Amino acid sequence: MADSQTATERDRIAINAIRFLAVDMVEQANSGHPGAPMGQAAMAYMLWSRFLRFDPQRPDWPNRDRFVLSCGHASALLYALLHLSGYELSLDDLRDFRQLGSMTPGHPEHGETPGVETTTGPLGQGLSTAVGMAIAQRLLAARFNRDGYPLFDHRTWVFASDGDLMEGIASEASSLAGHLALDRLVVFYDDNAISIDGPTSLSFSEDVPKRYEAYGWHVQQVDDGNDLEALTAAARAALADEGRPSLIAVRTHIGFGSPAKQDTSAAHGSPLGADEVTATKRNLGWPEEPTFHVPGEARAALGEAAAKGARRATEWDTLLESYRVDHPELATELDRRLALGLPRDWQRAITLLPPDAGPIATRQASGRVIEAIAPTLPELVGGSADLTPSNNTYQQGEADFSAAEPGGKNFFFGVREHAMGALLNGMALSGLLRPYGGTFLIFSDYMRPAIRLAALMELPVIYVFTHDSIFLGEDGPTHQPVSQLLSLRAIPNLTVIRPGDANETAIAWQVALERRDGPTALALSRQKLPVLAATANRAGEGVQRGGYVLADPDEVAPRAILIASGSELSLAMAAHRQLAEEGLPTRVVSLPSWELFDGQGPAYRNRVLPAKIGKRIAIEAGVPLGWERYVGRKGSVMGVDRFGASAPAAELAEEYLLTVEEVVRRTRQLMED
Repeated sequence: MADSQTATERDRIAINAIRFLAVDMVEQANSGHPGAPMGQAAMAYMLWSRFLRFDPQRPDWPNRDRFVLSCGHASALLYALLHLSGYELSLDDLRDFRQLGSMTPGHPEHGETPGVETTTGPLGQGLSTAVGMAIAQRLLAARFNRDGYPLFDHRTWVFASDGDLMEGIASEASSLAGHLALDRLVVFYDDNAISIDGPTSLSFSEDVPKRYEAYGWHVQQVDDGNDLEALTAAARAALADEGRPSLIAVRTHIGFGSPAKQDTSAAHGSPLGADEVTATKRNLGWPEEPTFHVPGEARAALGEAAAKGARRATEWDTLLESYRVDHPELATELDRRLALGLPRDWQRAITLLPPDAGPIATRQASGRVIEAIAPTLPELVGGSADLTPSNNTYQQGEADFSAAEPGGKNFFFGVREHAMGALLNGMALSGLLRPYGGTFLIFSDYMRPAIRLAALMELPVIYVFTHDSIFLGEDGPTHQPVSQLLSLRAIPNLTVIRPGDANETAIAWQVALERRDGPTALALSRQKLPVLAATANRAGEGVQRGGYVLADPDEVAPRAILIASGSELSLAMAAHRQLAEEGLPTRVVSLPSWELFDGQGPAYRNRVLPAKIGKRIAIEAGVPLGWERYVGRKGSVMGVDRFGASAPAAELAEEYLLTVEEVVRRTRQLMED
């Protein structure tokens, strides 16, 4: 900023334009959160006009800086910034704030509004996702940057609130960010000392800067959130510090300028009210009418930053053209990733096993697939939440990602399931990485909010959930998932696949990697399972369709259908054979994915589960709820409707009546009814 009085006045006008666009949006909707945007306006203007690298005409420019509004309830602030900066977001869009079908929903939604980098609102998620974005930048820089070609040198900037930093996920992610020395990550902590219940002192008295120093962050404090020069100096110092992420704790005033509501919880989540809006505008020297007033100075201030970003984007294009000449192989790979494509014939790395291969746990089969495809998929990165040997997620021959090894493909997330989920989201949002994360299925509960956001944002994240039933055995009911499969299946746009043997597992990975419009959860066994003879020929198309006929009787029509997923598929096959010996013909249907099967046309579904065969039994070592859609009125479900127990798997099978003998008995009884 120039030192002239004119420039200083222009800054003031631009800041108030941001502030009052937010106020007017909330007032128009009669709903929303005006307080945080009013307090953060100067900080936001400083960042967007002086530091943030962006091009409104190309919101997906790969080397843009990322801005994450972790306190997503302050969405009106972000929409004001996007509008003033020249993104495709009109004043009419701002007037439609929080209305059905608008581009300005109540909390920022990735994919709905140009310039919104990630969906935020659940506190702590945005900051944690931003850590994943910073990891993605480091991975991409290590893979593609070469001397004279800094293709990926962008930064990730975050606005986080008191509430964000109270959430456990933020602590998990911030701890890992410090450990990994993610020095292109800068977080502005909006320390306004107010929460919905009242002052944060009701429940929050820790020294946040000291906590972040303990995490290994570079920490600064700014005493006045309206002091542009102090904010600018802090941002510059953050950029100059190498080897650490940065936290800038900024003392702000929620509802700044409101005579009656500044520094009170009343400014947080409700419109100011007409009289208070008038009083606030008068207090800050802003015209009372018209609403949604945008002076030319405000557009000019942020427009200059946008123009500078556009020039940088054009320079990047030129750099990429030269890169294609000097580094053609890497450029070809980058172009493929930018086009969201997979390498040609990558599936050839996936091989199916013959029945005589011997029993193998599906978690081990998954590990075999990862090892096989990793050399062909440089974008495949991931690891586990301190369960790598159990989840079988390690890429042999690849380096471990660390501060010293920024190109490593293996991740050690530590015992941080929730943060792992958000980090995977941040990596996936680059569009250039295919991240996966592993833990026990029971601990999917710890990361459920991040999984839900991945599904909402349609991110192609892959979850490797092992130890998928009571048959994990002696660890007992604290570790035995009985409701988690149903719980995950309830999340819209999440595809859950529970393969029944090694071959179904291999195809499940293919499905997951070819999916681009949402996450996939693989539910895998701890115990070894036989490789079923029919899967080598039928699993390919069958798993891709979510369900298929695995076995039919010879030369006669089946009288009943046995439906199963996962480890219970081999149980169904054994019962099918015994029933055949008794002269009772049955069909076995493998149904590893409800979502994929339900997405097939009615003709295919009826071929697999003919309406004329109403006698059906579904078998799955989880809660029975939900399977009634496949067994119908005449069928029954064999499942687990109580918590597990600590015992060897074979004893648990007897205790919970998940045995061949019980399946045969139930099927025979069903046929007699």
